[in-house]
Amino acid sequence: MAVCAWSEDILQLLRRMNNFYSAGSSRSSCFRFEIEGTQVGWIPPRIATLLTRYPDVFNPPHGGAVSLSHRLDSYTKRSESVDAVLTSLRSLIGESSLSCLKGWRDEKYSVMKRYSDPPVMWMERAATCLFGVRRYGVHVNGYTVSESGEVSMWLARRSLTKQTYPGLLDNVAAGGLAAGVGIKHTLVKECQEEACIPAALAEKARPVTTVSYTYEDDEGVFAETQFVFDLELPLQFKPTVGDGEVQEFYLLPIDKVKELLPTDDFKPNCAMVVLDFLIRHSVIEPDKEPFYQEFVSGLHRTL
Repeated sequence: MAVCAWSEDILQLLRRMNNFYSAGSSRSSCFRFEIEGTQVGWIPPRIATLLTRYPDVFNPPHGGAVSLSHRLDSYTKRSESVDAVLTSLRSLIGESSLSCLKGWRDEKYSVMKRYSDPPVMWMERAATCLFGVRRYGVHVNGYTVSESGEVSMWLARRSLTKQTYPGLLDNVAAGGLAAGVGIKHTLVKECQEEACIPAALAEKARPVTTVSYTYEDDEGVFAETQFVFDLELPLQFKPTVGDGEVQEFYLLPIDKVKELLPTDDFKPNCAMVVLDFLIRHSVIEPDKEPFYQEFVSGLHRTL
């Protein structure tokens, strides 16, 4: 099978979104972030150095790991003590390695080894990349099927005022999982708030897979898992702008969506969610795509 430019571009997208696994990443020099002997993240060396300023909260690096003080023996103590440290770091001037804290959201994310495990603490969303803790979200593929069987997909254009990836193409609805909030509740809420999809319709969305990846950039380590849902929307239904996080919605033929995936116009992790849709719906087939196996494995990487 001949390799086309589109396939090469998609492969590069997946490698970029999984660059923490690459040979040139900082993974070998990162410290494990451990709570009660269980690893829940990865801390870059520069962050580990900053944390030594707070010996009442963080033990100094030992055996390749940074852990919390043993006196922090409860969910509440850990959460409040770490949050106090982050608030302190946020106030520092000239800490170029902490640019992520400029996007402080006052959103609590749960910290745990696996989603099914009881959370050991919560952490401010903007700070999670400093500790490489896994973040979870919900993404919805909104699509239609014509009477002749042609599939089209609804895409959202992110608002220009969004903190991250302003103006880029997104799934019809998506959102992070806040501490203590369930997956289905988040799905229905995001569908209503972002796209004005009624709850009765949003609840018909089917859970189909998860998409997981880990990448690093100048801000830190981003370990993320998205719970993916497919929602077939009625042909006569049109999503409308709700809470202002979206500026416009487009209904595009699936071949056009495929064409747009590797471009700079698409939010990268949303492109991955759509790529998974294309594979599951046989738009991309193993007999025709030389990187089929690489695509599948690149969508489902876990530490």
